[in-house]
Amino acid sequence: MPDERTPGGYRRYDLARIRPEQFHRHAALRKTIAYARVSSHDQKDDLERQKQVLELYCARQGWTFEVVADLGSGMNDHQKGLKRLLNDILADRIGRLVITHKDRLLRLGAELVFAICEAKQVEVVILNQGEDTTFEEELAQDVLEIITVFSARLYGSRSRKNQKLLDGVKHAVEEASS
Repeated sequence: MPDERTPGGYRRYDLARIRPEQFHRHAALRKTIAYARVSSHDQKDDLERQKQVLELYCARQGWTFEVVADLGSGMNDHQKGLKRLLNDILADRIGRLVITHKDRLLRLGAELVFAICEAKQVEVVILNQGEDTTFEEELAQDVLEIITVFSARLYGSRSRKNQKLLDGVKHAVEEASS
């Protein structure tokens, strides 16, 4: 049965209804990725918690999924898991991305990843939207992350001088946030 007839008497068919496997096959091949990341080895327990939360959520939704995890700074875009994730998004292999928090992808640049997801029709699910932070709080967190990364590179992550610098910056940020 035709979907409609044109004024000239031609019949128009909706091919997606006649051959749905041809149109939905591509979407079915795209997978769900649950992505977890922490900044340092000290936070390995948090990484495990993130993975458990993501696994539980995806399983409850009935999704077939894969967990990708990275251990490294949110300022570093050279992480194995993140690179693989971006390559798979660009290659149309991912249909859904699940993360616990917005900043788990990248500290700076997450909005770019979200824009790529939107362009590639990848659904992004953020489990903990949390309270909206003020611009000043977000800026303070970003500055602290930047200082942490650069001071670790400059002085070595186990240096006492570095630890003093970090403690001073953290204290200043906490006072400014209060």
